[in-house]
Amino acid sequence: MLQFLPLACLLFPATHGQNDNVGSNTLPTIGLPSTSILNLGGDLVPTGTEFSYQSLTSTVTLSPGSLSGETALWANGLSTSTHASSTTPSSSSTSFTVLQGTLQSTTPANATATVNSTSTQPANTQPCNNYPEFCARKYSNITEVAAHNSPFVVPNNAASNQALKVIDQLNDGIRMLHGQTHMINGTLFYCHTSCDLLNAGTAESYFTDIAGWVRRHPYDVVTLLIGNADLVNVNDYAAPLQSSGLARYAYIPSEVPMGIDDWPTLSEMILTQKRVVIFIDYNANQTAVPHILDEFSHLWETPFSPTDRSFPCIQQRPPGLSIEDAQQRMYLVNHNLNTELTLAGITILAATVSLLNETNNVTGPGSLGETADDCTGMFVFQIRDTQLKES
Repeated sequence: MLQFLPLACLLFPATHGQNDNVGSNTLPTIGLPSTSILNLGGDLVPTGTEFSYQSLTSTVTLSPGSLSGETALWANGLSTSTHASSTTPSSSSTSFTVLQGTLQSTTPANATATVNSTSTQPANTQPCNNYPEFCARKYSNITEVAAHNSPFVVPNNAASNQALKVIDQLNDGIRMLHGQTHMINGTLFYCHTSCDLLNAGTAESYFTDIAGWVRRHPYDVVTLLIGNADLVNVNDYAAPLQSSGLARYAYIPSEVPMGIDDWPTLSEMILTQKRVVIFIDYNANQTAVPHILDEFSHLWETPFSPTDRSFPCIQQRPPGLSIEDAQQRMYLVNHNLNTELTLAGITILAATVSLLNETNNVTGPGSLGETADDCTGMFVFQIRDTQLKES
């Protein structure tokens, strides 16, 4: 079991199914909180008029990006089989890496291993995000476990959300990373609610750690969800992403927004080495900064900072989403349990650390596995039954 505080999320590939609790035009929703609560571990949904959600009535097609020579050569290197020995291949001495996909370039690439025409075509043996069968799956058809407030690992700080740092999270199987950023004197930091409460360091430092891990793991696709707490211009994120080396791996979609069936397979993202998907919750501008995607045009979320152990699979953000629109989006289940505490007349929202093992468990009341089962009952999608074994 992962050694995380009870602050995980699940990114689901989903289309909406029939359910007695669902209205005819909109998803079941929950209202946004109207009271102010100090946060130590939990976070509140933004409610001010300055927080807006993009409403796109048409699809914008973006110009396809070109591959660098280094990336193209690397991808072509994946097109050939790898052999266990230098002798004539045989069923007992040969291993194959077979990734199926196409490159977004003018030169076609063959991603199938070359074998004798009389031989049986090999099955893929290379895991993509820990499973070989995920290689042929679309990005939008895979459920991943996410780390809520991934950078917030500060010893002896009550506002910390995780017990292990980001490299350990990724090594343990986490493939989606969330965190809240704040701007201080022109520099972006990862801070929880306030940098006076918890400051986990600069965004560039965090991005650098992720970029290093991505570079060392060429067959993995990672998702980054940036919380733009201060509503800064999205251009302010371009420099730290570039300086850290993470921008070179950033996926640029072919159109805005991407429908549920428009996403590439993991193989295609790996072959092009564009295998870091970056979302931001507010102030995205994909025309100006195409590699930072608007979160709520592509997915919706269940209640933020939940205090209900049943973790109802209902929609909170963006508000008023129709079933038809939801069918074209993935969704994020916020499975991080919080408790409201009152101290000296001040209400505090804190992570429920005492229920760590129950919240992060595969089975049982309030578990991650139970939440996944509840959502699968409401939404129609394909999911691997053993996919949550790491959680």
